[in-house]
Amino acid sequence: MDFIRQVLDRVGDKWSLLVIAALEAGPLRYTDLQRHVPGISQRMLTLTVRQLQQDGLVTRTAYAEVPPRVEYALTSLGRSLHHIVTSLITWVADHHGQIREHRAHTATRP
Repeated sequence: MDFIRQVLDRVGDKWSLLVIAALEAGPLRYTDLQRHVPGISQRMLTLTVRQLQQDGLVTRTAYAEVPPRVEYALTSLGRSLHHIVTSLITWVADHHGQIREHRAHTATRP
């Protein structure tokens, strides 16, 4: 059960969800990936892709070029998670107004 919680914590955090969604279209270079994930700091992106790589969801390919080029891509395991991530992001987009209303309503309660 502890391992399941750890994996859910990893794949369920907002940055992991957004990185997985951004990589769906194909491999991206680091700076392109950062552009596709608004608001993520360089440090947080580095940490997130490193963790996703450790879990086998993302690959990191370094090319011996000048200047060096690194691309990130979803693995088959990461692609299998993408559908779930997209569904969750779509659900949030569809219901954010209702959630805001509920938050505002509960914030005004004594």
